[in-house]
Amino acid sequence: MDQGTTAFVLICAALALLMTPALAFFYGGLVRASSAISLMMLSFGALALVAVLWIVFGYAVVNSSGNASGFVGIDGVFGIDTGLIGLGALLQGADDSAPLAQAAFQCMFAIVAVALVSGAIADRARFGAWMVFAGLWASLVYFPVASWVFTVRWGADGMAGGGWIVYGLRDLVGAGVLDFAGGTAVHINAGAAALALALVLGKRTGVGSGPLKPHSIPFVLLGAALLWFGWFGFNAGSEGAADGFAALVVMNTLAAPAAALLSWLVVETIRDGKATAVGAASGVVSGLVAITPACAYLTPLWAVLLGLLAGALCALAVNLKYVLGFDDSLDVVGIHLVGGLIGTLYLGFFANGDGFIYSGRVDQLLAQAIGAVAVLVYSFAVTLALGYLVDKLMGFRVTTAIEQAGLDIAPYGQAAVGPDATR
Repeated sequence: MDQGTTAFVLICAALALLMTPALAFFYGGLVRASSAISLMMLSFGALALVAVLWIVFGYAVVNSSGNASGFVGIDGVFGIDTGLIGLGALLQGADDSAPLAQAAFQCMFAIVAVALVSGAIADRARFGAWMVFAGLWASLVYFPVASWVFTVRWGADGMAGGGWIVYGLRDLVGAGVLDFAGGTAVHINAGAAALALALVLGKRTGVGSGPLKPHSIPFVLLGAALLWFGWFGFNAGSEGAADGFAALVVMNTLAAPAAALLSWLVVETIRDGKATAVGAASGVVSGLVAITPACAYLTPLWAVLLGLLAGALCALAVNLKYVLGFDDSLDVVGIHLVGGLIGTLYLGFFANGDGFIYSGRVDQLLAQAIGAVAVLVYSFAVTLALGYLVDKLMGFRVTTAIEQAGLDIAPYGQAAVGPDATR
């Protein structure tokens, strides 16, 4: 990895870090003004905690040497490959490469994946309980699942990547999962966890008695815009080099969200009689989620089609919570779980060279389905157990009085707007 490539990866890492504060704005604008600070703090808390865990052991777990064939994907001492901890190994890999740059870049994925889950428990979660859960979830769910997809190994030929659902499935079905930037490890993973945690905490007080409206639509739009900006680094940086594939990734990361915005607004107009700014922002995010696994494997026209499908289907999917009776506060399930599934399965049909329309084979679609289901089931089951554990040990949910008054004043002594706001 020469200096130019190292600089590219480091810039992409900085862009990807921006996604977590952007998510805080996006989520913070969607809730009541009296709970905005509390919700935004869940993202900032995840940023700090996961960064520390990543440095201490997360990188070593995700990139342990046995991941290419192992299902769990961790080895060494207590799941840590001790050879990955030394500073010398991180500073210089094969061919003068810079594993530390990749380590920093991968850390941003871990941070935002954990922060995404918080949207499902808005307006009712205690900060301390969330931090305990976030540490456990990162350690027992995100790090192992990321090892299935993102394992980086440094050898004589430089960097190679991929865990068991990338390489291990090839012996089983003849193809491995295509997931360029985290449709499985980040979005399906976080979306399944969000569903489990929403079930653990139950519904917000007042849900069903009337709409809980966003307090700041400009925050929502700002958050979506900054997410889109940061997502260029999130996706393009996964190439690890400023080359033609990175250029394709950038084009597709523009195309799919733009198309998804339009199709979401069309669905809103047909269904509700009008399009909304929140719908536009949500459409952008749904397109970004769907293109994440697919951004290097599609031509731009297929990316536009993917965006159109994702925007329309996610706009419909956000209503599943009303049909099925769970309270996913900010539609993490409808956007991230459903959008991640759409983008992952779409590759089984339209991936360049490997999808069904190019090869006439179903092995790629089968691999995509197995990988998606494996991540979904593992994440949901382990999150459900962790959520109940934290709830039983320390109580995950605030009291009814605090929930009704808003989660900002009592815990923080601050408010987002109004006379109680502090400088």
